Amino acid sequence: MTLFEFKKKVLGLIEELNPDSEFLTDDPDIQAKINEVINQRMFELIRYKKIPKYVEMNVSTGDIIRFEDIERACGYEVYQLGTVCGITYVPKASGTVLKVTEGGVAEIDCYVYPERITENTKDKAYEFELTPDVLEIMPYGVAGDLLKSDVSADNGNVYSANYESMKQMLDSRYQHTSISFEGGIYI
Repeated sequence: MTLFEFKKKVLGLIEELNPDSEFLTDDPDIQAKINEVINQRMFELIRYKKIPKYVEMNVSTGDIIRFEDIERACGYEVYQLGTVCGITYVPKASGTVLKVTEGGVAEIDCYVYPERITENTKDKAYEFELTPDVLEIMPYGVAGDLLKSDVSADNGNVYSANYESMKQMLDSRYQHTSISFEGGIYI
């Protein structure tokens, strides 16, 4: 989904959509704050449904791997390491730095922040990296925030309540793993 499509969805939800306007709305307050509100909700929701990335790095014994090194390799701002395979290492600084004790190809699963939306972001060029379930929930959070200081604050409260309810049902998993045993288990 593009930022343009997302804004149309939010603005249609709060009945502020003007498809003839270059900003999709005639309300200057909404025009001024919609991108930052979308960022706030997007960065909140990726903590529930993370954006995984995979990176391979050639490392040598004694190397120190920092988030910045992984960020350069994958092109995203890293906020959490998942698993690291293919090398022997010792985690340092609460797992934000890895000291390589035996080199090789580090296979790194990490979680990254999405690309931040700014006032210079092109609505039709920006593609969300969020999953479809997150993109169905997020408009309600954005709508609630956009309307919380509006005369129609009751509408904002309704959208915020729906958002909080749907957020609780968000499944953080990307896949379901199942194991079956045939013939019984002997312990």
